[in-house]
Amino acid sequence: ECEAQRQHAQSSHRLFPSSWMHFCRILCSSICDALYESRRSRYGAADMGYASDMNPRPGLCRTLLCGLLCAISCAAPAAGTTAFHGTEIGRVRSYAQDFTLTDHDGKPRTLADFRGKAVVLFFGYLQCPNYCPMTLARLAEVMHLLGDDAKRVQVLFVTVDPERDTPMALKEYVANFHPSFLGLYTTPAQTPELALKFRIYYRKVPSSTPGYYNIDHAVFSYAYDPDGHLRLRLSDALSATDIAADLRLLLRKN
Repeated sequence: ECEAQRQHAQSSHRLFPSSWMHFCRILCSSICDALYESRRSRYGAADMGYASDMNPRPGLCRTLLCGLLCAISCAAPAAGTTAFHGTEIGRVRSYAQDFTLTDHDGKPRTLADFRGKAVVLFFGYLQCPNYCPMTLARLAEVMHLLGDDAKRVQVLFVTVDPERDTPMALKEYVANFHPSFLGLYTTPAQTPELALKFRIYYRKVPSSTPGYYNIDHAVFSYAYDPDGHLRLRLSDALSATDIAADLRLLLRKN
């Protein structure tokens, strides 16, 4: 009887921290949403810096998240971890829900076109010197790791530099990484609104070369389940193995 009680206590200890971790992630996500809306109302859409992984100074949201997770780790060193490697996003969200864009072949696209597939959505630009090619190369490795499941995954690369990234250039660029990848774009006038809708930070940085510029931009991806629900935020720190595991879970849980 004592042994049964001990095992029950250990089981409860394993289950509780996982639930507590999930609750804290939801709480922190809600705090971040509130802070975002506050910054949006104060600064507008021009340059809020939300979700920028290019900024060497961590934002308040990231600081809150790190502090919260550290506190949990200290309080429960044996705590279990959530199933996903990426950051889970609650299903009730008002941002990054859908898009109306054009693919590199000139075909209008919405998220509904990829229903039945897990979708990975990444924002960048063709002249990006590091993050964009590294991310797309990692996603190409993910497709290799998925094997037959790769047929049920769609990677979308959305340019934040439509002035320079022509449809033909987009098509050639993404094809260098994987034949199934799609490049998407909208007009230069609509790109800022699109970025705001998806809470993607980007900013043109003038170069010393006349007429040339770089772009600072967020370096995370969004992952959607086959029903078109936004589920995960995939950071640049995740490995191809981590992302492949998360996508398999999205496909399996659907």
